[in-house]
Amino acid sequence: MTTEQFALSPSNTSPAGTSEKLELIKSGVGVLDKAALILDALEKGPCSLSQLVNSTGLARPTTHRLAIALERHRFIARDQQGRFTIGARFAELATAAGEDRLLTSAEPILQTLLERTGESAQIYRRQGDQRVCIAAVERTSGLRDSIPVGAMLSMEAGSAAHILLAWEDTEHLHQGLRHAQFSAQTLNTVRRRGWSESINEREKGVCSVSAPIRNSAGHVIAAISISGPVDRMGISPGRHYAPLVMKAGKYLSDAISRV
Repeated sequence: MTTEQFALSPSNTSPAGTSEKLELIKSGVGVLDKAALILDALEKGPCSLSQLVNSTGLARPTTHRLAIALERHRFIARDQQGRFTIGARFAELATAAGEDRLLTSAEPILQTLLERTGESAQIYRRQGDQRVCIAAVERTSGLRDSIPVGAMLSMEAGSAAHILLAWEDTEHLHQGLRHAQFSAQTLNTVRRRGWSESINEREKGVCSVSAPIRNSAGHVIAAISISGPVDRMGISPGRHYAPLVMKAGKYLSDAISRV
């Protein structure tokens, strides 16, 4: 039996209507077609497992297995009531697809940050369990924190990691904290004041200050940062640099929203 035949074959364990629904979206890869049914249902709003079964027409074990797999890959998340919802991975992919719009405005803003703070500046977005540097400018002399474009850094340390995790849904926030070098209280403080700092967290002798970049819906899609040696930036870098970094993040957020 081929994959397509399997996808379109009626099943005694599936609610009525499954075959007709799969017929409408058949791709020849049955498991993907069924996953698409689940995502289509969640596009309309949060669903319990029973609601997903009723909406998709899939068997309950199949629905549960696929929903858990999609959750593991962050295409699905859970709300506070335990219902399934569209996950953060879609926002990350949308960010990557629309990255050119952000980068068009980013270079002059990063250069201004460098000139006003004297420190290297970067923009990061989340990519799965890591963060990737998508734009950067560096000091031309003296000690500097050198992060090249394309560098992959851990989500377990650093002020940009704080920003990219702080506004996640509850479950993924808790998952992100399991191996992190910062605490839930740190993220509570980040959400309250709208910026983050780290000292000797990602690398000994290095500190950074970061702020969120948001899309038109208000979702955090990236983090803008400055970083440099503790000896130059001091042990409370946020007190001196947070207003400038936050202003840069807001400018880029507004620029994205205007496009």
